[in-house]
Amino acid sequence: MFDLAINDADLIVTSDNQNRVLSNSSIGVTYGAIVEISPSPLPAKEIFDAKGKLIAPGLINTHTHLAMTLFRGWAEGVDLQGFLERVWAAEGAIMNPETAELGTSLGALEALLGGTTTALDMYLFPDAAHKGAVQAGLRHISGPIFFDSAGLDGMEWSDRIAFARSWNEKIKEIGGPQVPLYLMPHSTYTCSPQHLQEIAVLANELGAAINIHASENLKENDDVTKRYGKTPTEILKESGILDVHTVYGHGVHLSDSDLDSLGNQGVAHCPGSNLKLASGIADVTKYRERGIQVGLGTDGCSSSNDLDMWSVMRLAGYLISQSRGPEKSDAATIFRMATVDGAAALGIEDIVGSIEIGKRADLIALDLGAPHLIPMHDVFAQLVYSAGRSDVTDVWVDGRTVVRDQESTSIDFPQLKQRVLTRTTALKGK
Repeated sequence: MFDLAINDADLIVTSDNQNRVLSNSSIGVTYGAIVEISPSPLPAKEIFDAKGKLIAPGLINTHTHLAMTLFRGWAEGVDLQGFLERVWAAEGAIMNPETAELGTSLGALEALLGGTTTALDMYLFPDAAHKGAVQAGLRHISGPIFFDSAGLDGMEWSDRIAFARSWNEKIKEIGGPQVPLYLMPHSTYTCSPQHLQEIAVLANELGAAINIHASENLKENDDVTKRYGKTPTEILKESGILDVHTVYGHGVHLSDSDLDSLGNQGVAHCPGSNLKLASGIADVTKYRERGIQVGLGTDGCSSSNDLDMWSVMRLAGYLISQSRGPEKSDAATIFRMATVDGAAALGIEDIVGSIEIGKRADLIALDLGAPHLIPMHDVFAQLVYSAGRSDVTDVWVDGRTVVRDQESTSIDFPQLKQRVLTRTTALKGK
């Protein structure tokens, strides 16, 4: 008998190597792992009746800043540089470990309710943020953040290095679903080449991956080139950062030479944020053709305003159609970018991203009965261009129900809402 059986699903979108879509099938889960996929109902301690539902892998947000839910709508009508100026001031006014945990809990709740089960999250006070995320049930990949200066968290460089050395133990202490070890230098315009070299050495020592903002807009590229005579990617290559697994946040403006240096590393494509801040359009079709692992991301709520991966998929498809032609915009490929290809970009495709025996049971259920999902001519077109987060009814992470009937099983939302509203009153008049 299984711990959990998801029985009689109308459709199961596997995102496996064959991109199989199964009809009238069931999934057996034991100890948080998928152990059977069957054409027949399965016995279990807990049974979920999936008739009328589509079951899919949980969505993977490859670049976000969850605690910035607290600054939703705070920086409007600005480009990247104006956004940073506005938001960094707001962070200085209210952000501390308690606030980071609070904002991340809100972000994790929003993400899970919309079907996102994994997020690569860069933010201040990562231990507090990680605590807030795992309380909600999210598979939350966080890590020590690095700036040259002391910054809002007040940490000097030596403190950041020491904190990074303790990070693996902190993750174990906080708990939550299995996640890889990441270090998170903010960017090449906030971390010097010398400091990036130190981070590369540390990453090799710890067996950690790297998450960094890179080439988000042309002004960033111009400023970095004027300062150092090199592109952000050239700096990262020379520093040794690209010798370990690296995920670029955005990577909008990458030259052919940059792409050669990047190899098969990961790029988190954030079309909503990039469009809103007028940062440009990443040619992700070319990136994929060059062997780069491309995932999708929302960025933070202060630049994209929500954590809706369904709208991200739709925008990604539209932008490919506009820039490369409709024949290049394949809905099945877009959905894989939000699932198994996103997992590959993060280096975790062996544990999540598809519905396969042996992988962790990070799963979502969508109600197929809504008018906008009828009729079902093409399941991937329906998922990318018609479905939305309101269609997600149930969510499992590691086989545990974290959303049931569109409500969190672990977060008291009215209480969380009141705490958020109370804390953000401090921003009035700023």
